[in-house]
Amino acid sequence: MSRLIVVSNRVSAPESKGRAPAGGLAVALSAALREYSGFWFGWSGQTSETFTGEIERRMVDDVTVVTVDLEEADVQEYYNGYANAALWPLFHYRIDLTAYDRSYGEGYERVNRRFAETLAPLIQSDDIIWVHDYHLIPLGRELRRLGVTNPIGFFLHIPWPAAQLITTLPRHRQLVGAMFAYDLVGFQTDEWLWAFESYVLGEAGGAWTVDGRLEAFGARLKASAFPIGLDVTTFRELAVSPVAARAHDRLEAHSLFRHLILGVDRLDYSKGLEERLLGFEQFLEDNPELRREVLYLQVAPTSRGDVEAYQDLRTRVDSLAGRINGAWADVDWTPIRLVHRNFRRDELAGMYRAARVCLVTPMRDGMNLVAKEYIAAQDPKDPGVLVLSRFAGAARQMTDAVIVNPYSREEMSEALKIALTMPLAERIRRWERLYEGVCATDVNVWRDSFVAALATAREPPLPLFPSAMTAILRAAESDPEERETQGLMQGLPCGALDSLYETPRSSSIRRPEARSPASVPIPKFEGA
Repeated sequence: MSRLIVVSNRVSAPESKGRAPAGGLAVALSAALREYSGFWFGWSGQTSETFTGEIERRMVDDVTVVTVDLEEADVQEYYNGYANAALWPLFHYRIDLTAYDRSYGEGYERVNRRFAETLAPLIQSDDIIWVHDYHLIPLGRELRRLGVTNPIGFFLHIPWPAAQLITTLPRHRQLVGAMFAYDLVGFQTDEWLWAFESYVLGEAGGAWTVDGRLEAFGARLKASAFPIGLDVTTFRELAVSPVAARAHDRLEAHSLFRHLILGVDRLDYSKGLEERLLGFEQFLEDNPELRREVLYLQVAPTSRGDVEAYQDLRTRVDSLAGRINGAWADVDWTPIRLVHRNFRRDELAGMYRAARVCLVTPMRDGMNLVAKEYIAAQDPKDPGVLVLSRFAGAARQMTDAVIVNPYSREEMSEALKIALTMPLAERIRRWERLYEGVCATDVNVWRDSFVAALATAREPPLPLFPSAMTAILRAAESDPEERETQGLMQGLPCGALDSLYETPRSSSIRRPEARSPASVPIPKFEGA
């Protein structure tokens, strides 16, 4: 059996199942590496005076991790600079917050080259390499330059921006072109996949092959959607653990029998915390009869605290929560509790189970595993209600949640009222469908479907299947009569070219198959 090598910016394997952070990448990849042999490679989180390439190898909760230190300049230019000041806001449709600097791009390329030079000697001939997220887009290209011929896949955990947005990035063609060093590129949803295809076929002048691959920049790759899932069995165990029970009971006592509304998010502008607070304030104003019946707890641990945009965000969120509390609190009731710290996963599981409503309302998100964790933690006899942003990748799977537009405070207010007043029978019905879906698309399905697709991605490619427009343009170069056809095509309506395809475009894209939810058992919680 081939080894699986996972590569990500940070190696954050949990010290134990209960102590794992809430981040989806750490949880999902740890589960993957327990199933497959191999190791997890990435930055240690530490800096050294000069880059040496020396690695540290250790075992963490049955996962082998291999780490390397970076220079301080690497961290500032690669991590704080290009990755988090340029790509992160751009990929989350916040070009107003995007900072471009040539030194950032140089640092980004340098660190990916250093990662490749450190990793390459560790790779065996039959290894499968799985690279993760926006920090490491050029890593596949750098490994190829060093002679690595193994199957290499790339998975993007965050959204892929629309073509009109990514073209605002200097050297965007070089960035996208680097992705064609991979054999397989995965996205969270069809929406992000379509945005990538739109850039490749339009901006880059790419084409399809008859087996559904994309060709551009002199290379070919497979691209597909692989929605990330939750390690459901483990999380269900955490939800009934003693630590979870204590967290549950503590919140029950603290809320004084009020309905608990819970939010769990990193302090990030993509999570919509300001808009969520304003929507909650609108709910307080619209529903005086329910006002004192609720308590809103927002867990928002600080992240990237040395980045100015995040410092400003914390100031605004703290100020807004304080203003709302000052306007609506009474001597025996404060509507909002805002906590800037991390909690253990088993503690979070108990908090989820205590919450009547969970607000997952990002402005844009690749998937968001908090929504799936909340569903997995619920008591089947008395489940809570998930309020989910239509702009989260999870909304495309979790359609039985109360779907909301987070840009509208009135819609947020209405969604909260619907969730808080929903009859028990409807809450159970919605939860059962959501839970079945979470189980049917769990982390095992995500892992196995991606690895299986990567293992076959090196099969000999079939002939090029150009788009209809590409075929016309190429023919026009050699045939004067075709130039007239080219001119006539400019007046055709959208979709008129579809009949020129021998195979419908949608049929050339192979999606991973999910297990049927019909056979998924409903968990039984004892003493919850």
